[in-house]
Amino acid sequence: MTATSKAVEITIDGDRLAGTFLSPQSKIPGVLFVHGWGGSQSSDLIRARSIAGLGCVSLTFDLRGHGGTVERQSMVTREENLRDLVAAYDELVSHPAIDTSAIAVMGNSYGSYLATILTTLRPVRWLSLTVPALYRDENWDIPKAKLDREDLARYRRSLVTPAENRALAACAEFTGDVLLIEAEHDDLVPHQTLISYRRAFERAHSLTYRIIDGADHALSSDTCQQAYTSVLVNWATEMIVGRRIGGETATASVHVS
Repeated sequence: MTATSKAVEITIDGDRLAGTFLSPQSKIPGVLFVHGWGGSQSSDLIRARSIAGLGCVSLTFDLRGHGGTVERQSMVTREENLRDLVAAYDELVSHPAIDTSAIAVMGNSYGSYLATILTTLRPVRWLSLTVPALYRDENWDIPKAKLDREDLARYRRSLVTPAENRALAACAEFTGDVLLIEAEHDDLVPHQTLISYRRAFERAHSLTYRIIDGADHALSSDTCQQAYTSVLVNWATEMIVGRRIGGETATASVHVS
């Protein structure tokens, strides 16, 4: 997205100097944050404020079964939470300042999983997936809390292809820019799951892969939280701000300490 420009003349001592005014587009990017299972929007607020400071409109929200409706968590299905996410997306793009062609979705764990499926239902330009969880397609309509955890652990330790999984199939069709963040010592989303996601993004415009060294799944320590915020804000600056000024994005793969 380039800035608008307008040619002007500057008069000085009888001379006319050529000049150009450049001003930002009237519409700005929108960023939607999706928290993980058992979390809430409060975990996203610090990073949402940082991203908003880049010149974006950020939206955080609580999925059903979380925040003010946590008492319903044991009965909430993936279908219901996906519908929550679609509703939040539609709320974001209804904001009058939003450029609807410039939407980023930033998910965490379960929220990352839902975010990938959202890309098949709504336009998404940038996709950030932090410790993205993975679930079997089966039992979609039973409460998420009642899924077999031991079976999920075995499933996540295997390499899964897009042909076998709805979320990975969505990744295989995604053509925007992607950030994948892995926690080095994740006991819920192992390295094999990140490999399944990484391999699925074969059509992505760019893929940035980061590992937060020493981190558990929740990125519990202050150091890991700071590293996570730094990775996310730096990527958003490169991708979202870079696009607004007409820059190009690039592929990268490094570790973060």
